[in-house]
Amino acid sequence: MRDEIKPLPIDVVAAVLKHENKFLIAKRNSSQSFPLKWEFPGGKVEKGESFEKALIREINEELTVEIKVLEKIGLKLVNDKMLNISVHYFYGKICSGVIKLTEHTDFKWVKKNDFKSYDFIIGDKEILPLIL
Repeated sequence: MRDEIKPLPIDVVAAVLKHENKFLIAKRNSSQSFPLKWEFPGGKVEKGESFEKALIREINEELTVEIKVLEKIGLKLVNDKMLNISVHYFYGKICSGVIKLTEHTDFKWVKKNDFKSYDFIIGDKEILPLIL
């Protein structure tokens, strides 16, 4: 039996944006992987890009707002036969702009106690207990 070859790991960043004790979550569209699941927005880190710069760029591309990246919450590894992803989670806050969705179908500001009411993407489910 041959060993399975896993794809090289991909670094991904996600923003846990907080405002007045609520957190922004976004619903993935039906054409994305893990369709219609809720997530903390973010995306892939490009070659030579810091996690912070990647997160600022991704949030601007997906939500059309400028953010300030705060402290790192943690790292979750998402591995299966098709995925080998390191998701780096950071707190952040919106500094300017109005949210306009470019990739997601919906967004909500929710209290931590309400997270259980949403079907989160793999990885994000596991980070929920670390969010303050």
